Amino acid sequence: MQISMTRRVFLAKSSLVIAATALSGRIELFNASPVLADSSLPFKPHAFLEIGADDTITVWVGQTNLGQGTHTGIPMIIADELDAAWERVTVKMALAAEPFKSPVWHMQATGGSTSIRHRWDLLRTVGAAARQMLLEAAAEQWDIPVQKCLAQQGKVFHPDGSSLSYGQLAAAAGKRAVPDNPPLKDPGDYRIIGTQRARLDIPDKVAGRTAYGIDFRTDDMCVAVVARPPSYGAVPESHDAGAAMAVKGVVKVVELDNRIAVCAETTYAAMRGREALDIKWSSGSHPHLNDETLDELLQEHLSRSGVVAQNEGDVETALAGASQTLEQSYRLPYLSHAQVEPINCTAHVEKDRCRIWIPTQGQTATQETAAGLTGLPVEKVEVMTLPAGGGFGLRGEQDPVVDSVMLSKSLGRPVKVIWSREDDFAHDYFRPASHCRIQAGLDTHGRMVAWSHKVAAPSVMSRVMPHYVKDGLDADAVSGITDMVYLVPNKRIDYVMVDTPIPVGWWRSVGYSANVFTVESFMDELAHAAGADPVQFRLDHLEKGTRPYNLLAYLAEKSGWNDQAPEGRARGVALTSCFESIAAHVAELSVDTGGRVTVHKMYCAIDCGTAVYPDAIRAQAEAGVVMGMSVAFHERVRFRDGGVYTGNYDQYPLLKMPEVPEIEVHIMENDVKAGGVGEPVLPSVAPALANAMFAASGVRLRNLPFDTAQLKTA
Repeated sequence: MQISMTRRVFLAKSSLVIAATALSGRIELFNASPVLADSSLPFKPHAFLEIGADDTITVWVGQTNLGQGTHTGIPMIIADELDAAWERVTVKMALAAEPFKSPVWHMQATGGSTSIRHRWDLLRTVGAAARQMLLEAAAEQWDIPVQKCLAQQGKVFHPDGSSLSYGQLAAAAGKRAVPDNPPLKDPGDYRIIGTQRARLDIPDKVAGRTAYGIDFRTDDMCVAVVARPPSYGAVPESHDAGAAMAVKGVVKVVELDNRIAVCAETTYAAMRGREALDIKWSSGSHPHLNDETLDELLQEHLSRSGVVAQNEGDVETALAGASQTLEQSYRLPYLSHAQVEPINCTAHVEKDRCRIWIPTQGQTATQETAAGLTGLPVEKVEVMTLPAGGGFGLRGEQDPVVDSVMLSKSLGRPVKVIWSREDDFAHDYFRPASHCRIQAGLDTHGRMVAWSHKVAAPSVMSRVMPHYVKDGLDADAVSGITDMVYLVPNKRIDYVMVDTPIPVGWWRSVGYSANVFTVESFMDELAHAAGADPVQFRLDHLEKGTRPYNLLAYLAEKSGWNDQAPEGRARGVALTSCFESIAAHVAELSVDTGGRVTVHKMYCAIDCGTAVYPDAIRAQAEAGVVMGMSVAFHERVRFRDGGVYTGNYDQYPLLKMPEVPEIEVHIMENDVKAGGVGEPVLPSVAPALANAMFAASGVRLRNLPFDTAQLKTA
């Protein structure tokens, strides 16, 4: 197999390097040691793992550091299978490269809680293969059977107690063929996986050494800000480039299709130059678009027939014969990503290469975008992924890549494009708004016999991956409904695609973030109609012994669900299954006579398979509660005059620290393959809150964000 690397000079000739790739679903490892490769190859690591002669173990990670802990979790998996000494492990961010692509998606991207779950077998195999090669090297040196050697804590031990460190064995091990099927550990033998470890990225962050994208600088760099249309479909009709150029520090004004960039020596000069442009914009394609017209559009689409996403049994007959039927509607708004670090990207286009420094969630997409704009081969586009101050799906979008690459081409120097906070809100790729109607039937025993669910919402996939939309159906738009875990003999799901000029994109947990709210809220309404306990009602509709059943029962026990809630408080529950994990929440809150809601405690339970890094799992779960509560009580993007009206955090309030309750996280032990964490811990937060508010007040809030003023009537 041909090996491709970059300019990074490998550790000395005595280094062992293991690279990995996945072809046709089969894991293949190949030796990328400089012993077998020309040391003058380009600087782009093609390896997950390096072991130096000084016993240093370097794990190269291809997934973006979004604060989710994977830059410690991934090294933990490799180090455990390697039987490494953890204190010798360091982690580095890799360039965009073939080995770091997802074996499932076949692209390098960070999203969908895939960093570990898509690479579980791959990462383990990388560590195990290196361990086997080290054992074989030691056995050959000692002239004994490899079975008599023991790898432990970064050393290989001889039966007589003597040992050789991994660094001492690296040169010899690097000459060996990589085993096809190295033995993997039994979960009972894990020594690092599942344990508490200090995060490898925290010291630099605490000390202020971590350089985020917005901090990045390179020689001869200028800064650009871009004036974008204030309303959808608008174009600049006139502007004053001379006034912008008169601002001290401005070096060039560049027109880019329907937008205008101002490039300057400093961010401040670029922003002042943009203000001086005095652009006159056209009225746009939808000048009357606002909150009210959007709401009417979604409701009108909900009355259409749509396309069938799922049809099992005979829903109409089952509903007609049901002892009791219930029908309700729910509405959810557009949401912004509202990440702390504004969008940014630095690019330097040269004659024979393009370098990009960016906090991106889509390395492969960034390479392909830049290659298309420059005419360079993809392998000549070097993507240096910088840590990101939040992402939630937004940082895979290519707008800043396009602008920075085109501006660098125009100026012949590195250009960093920076968005302001107002730019972020005005030009986000929002989570789609959604309206839905659900109808269900119960038999005389209070068991569900039918479920009919119609969703009207814009489609993310029709924009980003249109080939996945079949006959008007975006399967992601109905995720959490078509794969709901509850047993219903008759089920019909319909989807109506809503077309608006508002761009929509991936947002944490994607369709589940909206649909789990509606499913779990309606499950509570059905439990109430049946006169059943909300937890027991759910358990009665789950297959006993399955992971969702066991997780819900586990949470009920840990939260004391069957015990009396503290005086003046009520509880609500919600469950979700997504991204190969199960999560559930119990909210404990009170509602005073003025309708004020105080959330006192949130219980979260998660079954994410093998819990690789428990501390990061707890942190993600806590963050999921905070973000879920923020969405439930506060967040909503507003529109006016054909564009986005929301301008900054003062118009898009987030959850405040005094509102954060006590959060108790329980990780359910399970030794199946690792599942997702960051996505599954969010969707069931809002419905658990809605269900608890109903239990406390008797008032059901079906729209987000919650209009708690309605609770005053309780």
